[in-house]
Amino acid sequence: MTASTFDATPVRAYLQGLQTRIADALGALDGKPFTRDAWERPAGERLAGGGVTTILEDGALIERGGIGFSDVRGGALPPSASASRPQLAGRGFEAMGVSLVMHPRNPYCPTAHMNVRLLCATKEGEAPVFWFGGGMDLTPYYAFEEDAVHFHRVCRDALAPFGAELYPRFKHWCDDYFFLKHRNETRGVGGIFYDDFDELGFERSFEMMRSVGDAFIEAYLPILEKRHATPYGERERAFQGYRRGRYVEFNLVYDRGTLFGLQSGGRTESILLSMPPMANWRYNWQPEAGSPEARLYSDFLKPREWL
Repeated sequence: MTASTFDATPVRAYLQGLQTRIADALGALDGKPFTRDAWERPAGERLAGGGVTTILEDGALIERGGIGFSDVRGGALPPSASASRPQLAGRGFEAMGVSLVMHPRNPYCPTAHMNVRLLCATKEGEAPVFWFGGGMDLTPYYAFEEDAVHFHRVCRDALAPFGAELYPRFKHWCDDYFFLKHRNETRGVGGIFYDDFDELGFERSFEMMRSVGDAFIEAYLPILEKRHATPYGERERAFQGYRRGRYVEFNLVYDRGTLFGLQSGGRTESILLSMPPMANWRYNWQPEAGSPEARLYSDFLKPREWL
């Protein structure tokens, strides 16, 4: 690839449009629109650029949901971005992407995460080095096999035009990545995850990223529509809060996007928009044998083939 073949402009336009489409669809389902918060990095800081955060808090269906678009530039790649490419350490960079997390109010509705992004490492006099990353995953509290199967089927179909081997590869990558080693459990039922991806060339890799981003509404909204009216009580809310604590643990200990943002001097409010509105921890808590809570651990919080 030469510098003349690389153009981030259509990527930026796609990401901005994707943010708007998802916010419109989820806001319409909830009945409360997302609010927009445009931001720009102050002059003289480590990062330049800006973005838009769309946020919905205290909705009828979504207790807290955030969709962030960012397009930032810096003088040196942070360690989390160059760990697998040490030859690029010290290069300047531009990173753009859309990242979202939805925390529904009803414990029978799963939390969902999606991210699509482009990162370009730059050095004067040399062609830019680009790679794409992204994926989506589902984190249920009270799990339903048909929901996991639906979510994985949409993920598989989004990747199918680009190679039949990509879904199993990215599915297992997701299982490995969203794994809490200190708890010996997966964060949820997985989905797909990929990073440092350029093997299809710029244009085809960008097409794949678009296919993944476009698939999120089809993967997630039918589950919300099916589950959001399920009756629940204090027991289910307490368990939801407890499992949300695991979500916090993963994001603060392992998540590469969180680490990249903090290490590069990113905007804290945007970096931490993935956090749930409420979470709790209980000492050495164990679910009652035979309960729906126990079934989450025994049947869902371990890697398995859904398709």
